[in-house]
Amino acid sequence: MMALGKRSLRRRLLTVDLPMALVLVFTLGPYLWMFVTSVTPESRLFTEGPSLVQATIDNYTRLFRTVGFGDNLLDSFIVAAGTVVVGLSLSVTAAYSFSRFSFRGKRVLMLQFLLINMFPLVLLILPLFVVMRILGLLDTHFALIIANSTIAIPFSVWMMVSYMNGIPRSLDEAAMTDGCTRLGALRRVVLPLCVPGIIATGIYIFITSWNEYLYALTLGGQDVRTITVAVQTLIGEYEVQWGLLTAGGIVGAMPATVLFLLVQKRLISGLTQGAVKG
Repeated sequence: MMALGKRSLRRRLLTVDLPMALVLVFTLGPYLWMFVTSVTPESRLFTEGPSLVQATIDNYTRLFRTVGFGDNLLDSFIVAAGTVVVGLSLSVTAAYSFSRFSFRGKRVLMLQFLLINMFPLVLLILPLFVVMRILGLLDTHFALIIANSTIAIPFSVWMMVSYMNGIPRSLDEAAMTDGCTRLGALRRVVLPLCVPGIIATGIYIFITSWNEYLYALTLGGQDVRTITVAVQTLIGEYEVQWGLLTAGGIVGAMPATVLFLLVQKRLISGLTQGAVKG
C-alpha cells in the first residue's frame, strides 16, 4: 500500500503539479520581467539588464509627475465605468425581453447579436469616426463610451439571457399578481436573483473597455487619452523608454487585476451558473 501511494503521488506530481507549475511560470514570467524592469535604475538597465539590485520606484514617480499618467488613469476609469453603466442598463433590459417575451424575429435578432462579435473592430472604426465627427463628439469620454458599448453589449446580452432563462417565469407572474408592474417584477424579483450574472457581465464589460486600444486611439485625442494609448506613446521612433513602459504596463494592469481578485468568487459563480442554466 505504501509503494502504491508513493507511485500515485509521483504520478500526480508528474501529470498534474509539474505541468501546472510550468504553465504558471510561463504565464507569470512576462509580468515578473516587467516588474523587475520597472524597478531597475536606468543606469543599470542598459548595461547589466533588469535586476532587483538597487531597486527604485523612480520610473513610477516619473510616470505620474512628468508623463501625466494619473490623468490617463482617470480617463480610462471614466470610460470603463460609463461603459459598464450603459452596457448593463441595455443588456439587462434587452436580455429580460428576450428571455420573457415571444415575438417575431426574436431568433434573428439574437443571431445578429452573435454575428456582431464575429466582425473585426477595424471594420467599425471608420463608420464610428464619421458619425462621431458629424455629432461633434470626437475626443470626448462619451464617444469612447458609445464605441466600447458596441463591443460589450452583444456578448453581454447573450450572457444575461442564458442566466435569466434559468429563473422561473412563475416568480414574475406571482409578483405581478401581488400588484407589481412588469418593471417592478424585474427590479424586485429578477434582478436580485441575477446579481452573480450581473457582476460577471459588469466585470466583463469593465475589463473589455479598460483594455480597448483601437477605439481609444482613433476616437480619442489630446483631451481624452486612455492608458492603452498613453503607454503606446512611450515607444518612440528611435528610443523605447523601457523603464517607463513597463511601469505603465504594471500600473495599467493593476485596477483590472485588483477588481478581479475582489469579486472572483461572484464572477466565477455568475459565469458557471449562466452557462449551466442557459
